Amino acid sequence: MHKILFLILFISVSAVAQKQMTPDEATALKTKVKTRAEAITTVMSDFTQYKHLDFLSDDIVSQGQLAFKAPNLVKWQYTKPFAYSVLFKNETLYINDDGNKSNMDVGSNKIFKQLNQLITASIRGDMFDDNEFNIKYFKINDSSLVYFLPKDEQFAKFIKAFHLSFNANGDVTEVKMIEPSDDYTQIKFTDRVVNKTLSDAVFTQ
Repeated sequence: MHKILFLILFISVSAVAQKQMTPDEATALKTKVKTRAEAITTVMSDFTQYKHLDFLSDDIVSQGQLAFKAPNLVKWQYTKPFAYSVLFKNETLYINDDGNKSNMDVGSNKIFKQLNQLITASIRGDMFDDNEFNIKYFKINDSSLVYFLPKDEQFAKFIKAFHLSFNANGDVTEVKMIEPSDDYTQIKFTDRVVNKTLSDAVFTQ
């Protein structure tokens, strides 16, 4: 009986903690995040990635470091549990799987090109495009949570939704990409450093 009461209380508290924003609050968040994004030229951040697959009892956990340089250089350097890097550069996706290198032209593929643009925008936090997404805004204490639901039917076949979490400063702290199957990839950022000089050598394969 006590467990049931605790569960009801927990659900009630969780429901109260996440509230939908008013239009004025959503506008204020967009302004803050866009202002912050426009001032960012580089980002370095550690990250932990959780890959949730319905048929697995535990999430697949990876760790590494993200490097971003405006306008569109993005490198994901995985270090645990194995060495692996993914680099978006000049509309090309470069993959280095522990020394085994390959690449893919994303410029000629609409889906991959759009995904690359969204990844870049999500890192900076500026994804507020009402033409591309149906957007829902929520507040959780001092943080914000925004749901982005793709309007493009082709793209929605690959990504059902993006969830972005922002701290009080308007920085992205977490990105969640949900697939139509409801499997998802969740990335949590820590030790984020912005506008530190980054050499182009960082963005090599």
